[in-house]
Amino acid sequence: MSKMKKLHDDQLIVVTGGAGFIGSGVVRYLNDQGVNNIVIVDNLGHTEKWKNLVGKQFVDILDKSQFFEWLHGRHEAIEAFIHLGACSSTVETNASYLLENNYRFSVRLAEFALKYQKRLIYASSAATYGDGSLGFVDDEKKLETLVPMNMYGYSKQLFDLWLKNEGALKKVVGLKFFNVFGPNERHKGRMASAINHVLPTARKEGVIRLFKSSAPKEFADGEQKRDFVYVKDVARMTCAFLDNDVGGIYNIGRGVASTWNDVATAVFKALDLPVNIQYIDMPADLIGKYQNYTCADMRKTQKVLGKDAACMSLEDSIIDYVRNYLITEKTW
Repeated sequence: MSKMKKLHDDQLIVVTGGAGFIGSGVVRYLNDQGVNNIVIVDNLGHTEKWKNLVGKQFVDILDKSQFFEWLHGRHEAIEAFIHLGACSSTVETNASYLLENNYRFSVRLAEFALKYQKRLIYASSAATYGDGSLGFVDDEKKLETLVPMNMYGYSKQLFDLWLKNEGALKKVVGLKFFNVFGPNERHKGRMASAINHVLPTARKEGVIRLFKSSAPKEFADGEQKRDFVYVKDVARMTCAFLDNDVGGIYNIGRGVASTWNDVATAVFKALDLPVNIQYIDMPADLIGKYQNYTCADMRKTQKVLGKDAACMSLEDSIIDYVRNYLITEKTW
């Protein structure tokens, strides 16, 4: 990646949420490209996120509460921001917390990046697309028409809209991540991918339990479809935007909708076990807030990133995840 190779030794890439799931993957990818001039910003608290940083190279790590004080006077030392720090829980009900953590923090960071003309790549979310009835096209002209299904999605949409209203959306890059899975997500608890959750039961009992369909007229049990994308592909695509100067909203997915049954089948294959799927009732707090279908329109992203937008197949990525990380309990 040409721009990475040109980075001055004393210029920094700041990764917020750098100890988290996608953030630590981004740090891993940058390290693999020979880039170690990284400052990580995160809120480790009492979590196990620190394990995602073991073996990675960076020059400093800051608590979120220290970040803006640290930024003061350092604009010349910074090359770019990759802003992935946010509450990613789709069932978080504290709207005030989400507004402060996901929206206002992002606005403050964007004001700094825009003032000093620093590259800003930030995480929006496919949750902004709501139930998908308006499609999954990363068209900035349609941002106002989207209807998120939960407060998390709305907090992400608010920042997209703030940038647009400020006339700044084309000066930054907003990435709408779809269903990301892979190593380094264990600390996310309930919000970790289904693959992480079903594996222990699959290994112990030889069964995987999936949610029954909440829209049986449209989708049979297990036939709800999502755009599942591997975190290794997500990290590569995210970092590829350091190598260009495009702006706007871009989808980050595989551009393929796969069923939950497909996911379960791949997990069984990774374990060399016969397919055995059972269907259970969906939790009450997910009913009406659950996306039964997502599929990223990747044409815009593919046009900009070229071969960097190519992704592993669902089966190959699940086998890699299960065999090389979940079973071995390793991080990436």
